[in-house]
Amino acid sequence: MQNYFNYFTEIEQRFQQRRGSLLMLSTLDWALIETWREAGIPLEAVLRGIDNAFDKHDAKALRATGRTRKVNGLAWCAQSVMEAVERAREAAIGTVSAAAATAESGFETERVGRYLEATAAAVESAALNAPADGVAAEVAGRLRALALGLVAEPAMSLEELDRTLTVLEEKLFAALLTAAPEDELVELREQAARELAPYKGKMQAVQIRQVQQQFLQKRMLEARKLPRLSLFYMSHE
Repeated sequence: MQNYFNYFTEIEQRFQQRRGSLLMLSTLDWALIETWREAGIPLEAVLRGIDNAFDKHDAKALRATGRTRKVNGLAWCAQSVMEAVERAREAAIGTVSAAAATAESGFETERVGRYLEATAAAVESAALNAPADGVAAEVAGRLRALALGLVAEPAMSLEELDRTLTVLEEKLFAALLTAAPEDELVELREQAARELAPYKGKMQAVQIRQVQQQFLQKRMLEARKLPRLSLFYMSHE
C-alpha cells in the first residue's frame, strides 16, 4: 500500500506549489490521478514528472519575449509523468517490499473494519433504480462480510482486500451504467471530452480512455451519493 495516505494530497500540493497558486484540481485531474494510482505508478515518479514539466515550462517562459500561458490542469503534466515512469523503470528505482509498505501504511484492523461497515451503510442508503438497487444490496452485504472477516483474520492482506473492493465497485458501477438515463451518459461523456481536449497531445490514447472512464465513474457515484470502495478513500483520522 505504498504512499496510500499521501498519494492524492502530495500530487495536488506539488502541482499547486509549482504552479504558484492554490488552483483546485478538477474532476478530470482527480480521475487522472486515479489512473496513475491504479496503474501502480509510484508517487515519486509522478512528483518527478510534475517537476520536470514545470522546469521545462519555466525555462521556456524565461526565453519567451511575451506572456507565457499559465498551466491550468494536471493533465498538462501527463506526458512528463509517463517519461519519468519509464526512466524509473529503466533504473529500477523505487522498489519497496510489500511487507515494508504495509508496515508503514498505518491501517489498523479496527479502523478498516469501521470503514467497511460505514461504507456498507452508505451504499444501502443510496436511492437507486433497478438493477442497481439489487447490486447495491449485494455489495453492502459483502462489505459487512469482509468486516467480519477482518475480525476472524486480522492479518488479511490489505492488497488482497483492496482488490476485492475494486471488483465490488466495478460491479456496482456496471449496474449504475445499465440503470442510468441515456441523456446523463451522453452529457457526462461530452463534458469529459471537452475537458480533455486541450491535453490530448500530451496523453496516450489508452490513458485518455482510462481518464474518461474514471471521470464518468466519479461523477455518477457523486450524483448518487455513493462512496468509493477503495481503502484509499478511508478517513485518516
